[in-house]
Amino acid sequence: QLQASGGGLVQPGGSLRLSCAASGFTFDDYVIGWFRQAPGKESEGVSCISSSGGSTKYVDSVKGRFTISRDNARNTVYLQTNSLKFEDTAVYYCAAQRGLATKNADWYNYWGQGTLVTVSS
Repeated sequence: QLQASGGGLVQPGGSLRLSCAASGFTFDDYVIGWFRQAPGKESEGVSCISSSGGSTKYVDSVKGRFTISRDNARNTVYLQTNSLKFEDTAVYYCAAQRGLATKNADWYNYWGQGTLVTVSS
């Protein structure tokens, strides 16, 4: 089971830390990805982190602004989102899989419910 949290309403330029808490599986065997879906748009792979945390990937639009990290002792992955823009508004989902670190959603087997991030002035 995956539980995403930390979303909310934030002004442009603000920050939020999203969390993805896992239970029911061997967390440190799994790659974790963050995805988002904005209203009227297709889902997009935002970031992912390898099982060890040693490899991370980001979509170009968030590079330098978002940071993914994981705490395997707490079975949690974080997505620190800084310098938020209007276009970051979306429902953010976390997902897990045991393959290679990839932002391709087709690889992911387990999905949590989303957390809504709204960037608005």
